[in-house]
Amino acid sequence: MTLQDQRTVVSTEPPDPTGFDRPVTTESRETRRVSSSPSGSEFARRVIVLIFGLIEVVIGLRIVLLVLDARTGNDIVAAILNISQVFVAPFEGILRTDALHAGKSMLDVAAVTALVGWVVLEAIVLWAVGIFRREPTTI
Repeated sequence: MTLQDQRTVVSTEPPDPTGFDRPVTTESRETRRVSSSPSGSEFARRVIVLIFGLIEVVIGLRIVLLVLDARTGNDIVAAILNISQVFVAPFEGILRTDALHAGKSMLDVAAVTALVGWVVLEAIVLWAVGIFRREPTTI
């Protein structure tokens, strides 16, 4: 982000006491530019939050679509389920059951476990990146 501040100063000197000269007017302009950008660790933190946020949104959509018994024949639903399967697969089999069925809807317990797991993993990665920050932290 770049901020620009421009200041104009106009000054008038009194005329010569003899009265033959006109008053002298001078004008000066001062321009100051200040650029600020996030530090390397702040930029890394933002990228990490973005990536993990996208993963968590996809898993959350999977949970909602399966609970609402969305039609898997739909291309959008199928794409979300296929993409989210990559992130849910490492967490399958952690609990005794991977899904709870009620009627035609299904609560994907493995997806809920995966969502919690990815949030914990994100917190660990952010903590590790935070160790290398130079900025003072405020409490």
